[in-house]
Amino acid sequence: MGLISGILMGLLFGIALMAGWERMMRYRSAKRIAKAVDIKLLGSLSRDDVKKLCGDNCPEWVSFPLYEQVKWLNKELTKLWPFVAEAATLVIRESVEPLLEEYRPTGITSLKFSKLSLGTVPPKIEGIRVQSLTKGQIIMDIDFRWGGDPSIILAVEAALVASIPIQLKDLQVFTVIRVIFQLAEEIPCISAVVVALLAEPKPRIDYTLKAVGGSLTALPGISDMIDDTVNTIVTDMLQWPHRIVVPLGGIPVDTSELELKPHGRLTVTIVKANDLKNKEMIGKSDPYVVVYIRPLFKVKTKVIDDNLNPVWNETFEVIAEDKETQSLILEVFDKDIGQDKRLGLAKVPLIDLEAENEKHLELRLLPSLDMLKVKDKKDRGTLTVKVVYHQFNKEEQLAALEVEKKILEERKKLKEEGVIGSTMDALDGAVSVVGSGVGLVGSGLVGGVGLVGSGVGAGAGLVGSGFGAVGSGLSKAGRFMGRTIIGGHSTARKSGSSTPVSNPQENGGGAKPLQ
Repeated sequence: MGLISGILMGLLFGIALMAGWERMMRYRSAKRIAKAVDIKLLGSLSRDDVKKLCGDNCPEWVSFPLYEQVKWLNKELTKLWPFVAEAATLVIRESVEPLLEEYRPTGITSLKFSKLSLGTVPPKIEGIRVQSLTKGQIIMDIDFRWGGDPSIILAVEAALVASIPIQLKDLQVFTVIRVIFQLAEEIPCISAVVVALLAEPKPRIDYTLKAVGGSLTALPGISDMIDDTVNTIVTDMLQWPHRIVVPLGGIPVDTSELELKPHGRLTVTIVKANDLKNKEMIGKSDPYVVVYIRPLFKVKTKVIDDNLNPVWNETFEVIAEDKETQSLILEVFDKDIGQDKRLGLAKVPLIDLEAENEKHLELRLLPSLDMLKVKDKKDRGTLTVKVVYHQFNKEEQLAALEVEKKILEERKKLKEEGVIGSTMDALDGAVSVVGSGVGLVGSGLVGGVGLVGSGVGAGAGLVGSGFGAVGSGLSKAGRFMGRTIIGGHSTARKSGSSTPVSNPQENGGGAKPLQ
């Protein structure tokens, strides 16, 4: 009896053991299959899908396997940071302070560093991608993250207001830095380095502002002004296609091919606006439109008083350096005593435009280009524009580059003379040549006299068969970088400089000629 019971118990135990083993194997198999499905789904995710799951802090090597992790470099950077931070502080002070002065908003008379230290926390490099897209160059994309402990205090001055120290706290930087090494046959084998921030993913610089020993209310709108200045410097100087070119090694090298060049001209006609938001307590807003691709070259329409449905019909020409990545920005402001109020803005990506094909657009005005940060999302009206893009040939490109340089020189002169507050001030559009002289572009001669708001309407050009106060061809120097054409002629706006500072209607006849 005991033998039979033992045999039965052994059989039952063996069957139970085998059943349990089979069940466990089925469970493990099901888990492996589920994981395989999950991995397959993750493998099929696009970069945008990964970013939605992981947020903006997702390292580039997660969504792009070509990005290699460089843990060893981060370890070395931690050791080197005290020395790097000290050297970088000097470079930033010498290079960024002039930019703050150049790009400062009109409501601020001075913007400088009163204290600058990069702290003890080093940045982190999440990954590096190396490419060889062009012969003679090595392209390196660096996924750069920094949540440091810097001590940065800005000395901000405004009219009738004493200097207020503004501290930048909780600074965080998330961006991908593109570094291009131009190779050479001589040691050190690198003749120049190009540095830029990739436009995609969009560079992020987060911080909070705090007044030291005072209140930000002493300067109304100061936070927005500083935010706009930082964003403008990044967009106009560092974000691709804009770049910094640094020659290296003492090797004589022509860096002209590495520098940013004009690639096309965008003709923009500001037709009208409808149903603008009223910002006035008494009466209606006095709107005008600021037009630009690069913030450094802003132009604006005339002001139309007391009207929420203004009609301008003013035409401008602005230069584009990279049709693939740049956009036309249109900002509508209310002219006011002191700081003008923004009524809305719109963005037109140049990649959506076909060359030589006029496009009519009715644009919905937005409170900000980053709608995620906006609470007030009420309707702000529409802006009607016409745009035409023209692709430059080689001769036109060189001509536009020269004129661009001259315009920057003229703006600096006006700033030094106190005619304009900042080289980034939006200028009233006008058609003319810059300064004076004669230039030969292709088979067309151009020449002109640089008068600022003189009401003379100087500037004449002959290109091909085009005649007029400013001819109809490209090499008319005054037609670059935001000059205005009203009804096809310059007689409607009598100003002989590419950098007028106010309408003749507003200043009663204009400023003195440049010396």
